Amino acid sequence: MEKNFPFQKALVTGGAGFIGSHLVEKLVKMGVETVSVDDYFAGKHENLAHLKSYDNFQEEKCDITDLPALTKLFQGVDVVFHQAASKKTICINNPRRDLEINAGGTFNLLELSRDTGVKKFVHASTGSVYGEAQYFPQDEKHPLDPTSYYGVSKLAGEKYARAFSHLYDLDTTMLRYFHIYGPRQESSDVGGVVSIFARRFLHGQPITIFGDGTQERSFTYVEDVVQANIAAATTEGTKGQVYNCASGIKVTINELAQLVAQQLDIAEPEIQYGDWLPGDIKVFDIDNSKIKRDLKMNFLTDFEAGLKYTIDWSRDYFLNQKAANS
Repeated sequence: MEKNFPFQKALVTGGAGFIGSHLVEKLVKMGVETVSVDDYFAGKHENLAHLKSYDNFQEEKCDITDLPALTKLFQGVDVVFHQAASKKTICINNPRRDLEINAGGTFNLLELSRDTGVKKFVHASTGSVYGEAQYFPQDEKHPLDPTSYYGVSKLAGEKYARAFSHLYDLDTTMLRYFHIYGPRQESSDVGGVVSIFARRFLHGQPITIFGDGTQERSFTYVEDVVQANIAAATTEGTKGQVYNCASGIKVTINELAQLVAQQLDIAEPEIQYGDWLPGDIKVFDIDNSKIKRDLKMNFLTDFEAGLKYTIDWSRDYFLNQKAANS
């Protein structure tokens, strides 16, 4: 087990998803007994297939809104990494389900953590809790005024986590994610923008940019997010704290499209423009000084290098899919 990791058994919700599977992999290879919990609505068994041979890995299909089923998985767990969430694209179509997962599911996990003596609870939140920026750069003290159902439900999850910390002395830490990218990211049209662009270009299809493409994003590489979770779990003095988990890199969607095309040697990428998405935030300028100071985080600053890792993985993935279907 990695030095200074004080926990014997971890439970990772959303463990078969994009971020969750990278975190599960890290924990398993550290020697931590690790339980992946996923309902497989968005998660994929293939994301965890390479871990099946490890004795300290356990894969469970379970919906976090199903309290009786979830209760059975908490035996011996001393740290929870809560990565499961209803995605932003899903909340538009089914806001009630979004609420059930992001607020109700989080409450279930917190309640079980309290009742079973979990020592640490790391909660994955989102920059969407801020809403439209009132000042730049946005720090953790920025007003919270979400403009989407997703932002509202994720903020409710945050508030429950803070309440359990205050009321029951449960050691919780919140990480607000911003535009995570990397290998294994969902590439369907409800996935992440980097993986969607890569998939469509690799298949010789046009990409669609919603709005005029000048909107900025703060892209953060997935391995940095894994390190932030580990640091949040193991660093003293993080109880009840919230951190912007963002690289600080600013890239417009138009710039991203051109960078992806360049890495795929596409001289004239075909780009279509559509209407702005409801609740879409135009600019992200994120203050990450707190997470750098408290958790000693050093983010991957070379966005093009991270993009190359991601696109190389996407190319191999789609080639393997093509071979398997031929």
